[in-house]
Amino acid sequence: MPSDGVKTLLRLAGVQVAYGAIEAVKGVDLELFAGEMVCLIGANGAGKTTTLNAIAGTLPLSGGSISYHEEDLARLPAHKRLRRGIALVPEGRGIFTRLTVEENLRMGAYIRKDADGVAADMARVFDMLPRIHERLHQVAGTLSGGEQQMLAIGRALLSRPRLLLLDEPSMGLAPLVVEKIFEVVQSVRQEGVSILLVEQNANLALEFAQRGYVMESGRIMLSGSGRELLANPAVRAAYLGEAS
Repeated sequence: MPSDGVKTLLRLAGVQVAYGAIEAVKGVDLELFAGEMVCLIGANGAGKTTTLNAIAGTLPLSGGSISYHEEDLARLPAHKRLRRGIALVPEGRGIFTRLTVEENLRMGAYIRKDADGVAADMARVFDMLPRIHERLHQVAGTLSGGEQQMLAIGRALLSRPRLLLLDEPSMGLAPLVVEKIFEVVQSVRQEGVSILLVEQNANLALEFAQRGYVMESGRIMLSGSGRELLANPAVRAAYLGEAS
């Protein structure tokens, strides 16, 4: 657990989300502290992506509450959550495939009026993601999968987030590209951005995260430090491909 004095940045209490009559998230409690990386792991269909979308404001709650910096987000639409510093990199990247790399990045900064700050952050993204700089004038839809994922992260960073929600950043990518993506994610966290990560590669996620939650059938079934969950026999058998 974080040391005394570290503030809770995000708190989910009894969060429920439904698609019509189907309840996808069933009373989730979750905390994320300032400056920390937390991962959410579980099988496909467990409700992980739905949870992230509820935090970002793209899905309404059917029950429970979400607070960010002790502010209740219930009536705050997605664009205002972005202005508060909550940025989502969605599953499948969600880039604008017909726009150039530069245009995609500038879309990430559309809420900002500080031109000098945007320019400085753009330069920071280029330092972090030099391949994106090389592809600046290329149409985004022609990038490789790994380059598109880097672009999606770069675009989110241009909004200057305090909380970055990452949904399956390694999906479909080669191991060397995944390694680079996680290096970038770690660098972002070291700069003070808090991260909530949904990741299919549970082993990698738990190695990087300070804490983790295991989600099954819309509920949190287990939580602990990354090391604790890596050492847990049930987690190893269910998510790390080891025999129990």
